[in-house]
Amino acid sequence: MPVCPRHPDRESYVRCQRCGRPACPECQRPAAVGIQCVDCVREGARTVRQGRTVFGGAPTDGRPLVTMWVIGICVVVFVLQQLVPGLTGRISFVPVLGDSQPWRFLSSGFAHGGLTHIAFNMYALWVMGQYLEPLLGRARFAALYLLSAVGGSVGLLLLASPQTVPECLVTRGAWCTSAVGASGAVFGLFGAFLVLQRRLGRSAAGMYVVIGLNAVIGFVLPNIAWQAHLGGLVTGAAAAGIVGYLGGRRSPAEQPRRTVHWLGLGALLALLVVLAVAKYALA
Repeated sequence: MPVCPRHPDRESYVRCQRCGRPACPECQRPAAVGIQCVDCVREGARTVRQGRTVFGGAPTDGRPLVTMWVIGICVVVFVLQQLVPGLTGRISFVPVLGDSQPWRFLSSGFAHGGLTHIAFNMYALWVMGQYLEPLLGRARFAALYLLSAVGGSVGLLLLASPQTVPECLVTRGAWCTSAVGASGAVFGLFGAFLVLQRRLGRSAAGMYVVIGLNAVIGFVLPNIAWQAHLGGLVTGAAAAGIVGYLGGRRSPAEQPRRTVHWLGLGALLALLVVLAVAKYALA
């Protein structure tokens, strides 16, 4: 008398169309033709080629989770800035301190200087993240954001004129002035949007207007680090160029394409590090 291999106490007269073993009602799964057992269904699922986004990322369920996490971290850090004395000074980016305290290159991108500052940046991040994160996949979007944040700090560093400590006490130029905010990373998302829209053959005319207005504001209003905006914009565009153009948009060799993407993003991070080290060496 045939019995189910998973439930030997049950008589099973229906056989799996794939392996031929008996399967009780609990272990039967409807297939295109006949019935398959749960083991064969599970095995088949492992061999099915997983879908990918247009740029090779893992598909998402539509929710911008990375975007929401970044916004949440920025809000928590902003609250801590109000509660913990001296926290802003310890995590802001100051070019003169970057060589001895390199975490500032990234930590400054999660701190903000006021309620209006964080509100504007988080709104821009939410708008861009809802579009870019599903397009790139969560891992690539996270890499894009973090690289752009670091790139903003590197841009500020490269465009600041080195000063000695006595000079800092007198003039306090960009070399000795602290900067905070996700603006560099947000501009990186702007740059990535331009590149990816062009790669997809879509219009990005509205974004040129947004970038132009923000560029003008950066020069007109005081206490805005336009150098970080420029650094983030260039870094984000470069990261999007790597993802959008290396390996092809719909290459049949998915794994090699993904490897090329991550190697390219790693090379971009290495370039940022080299530029920062060279600036400090020549200062």
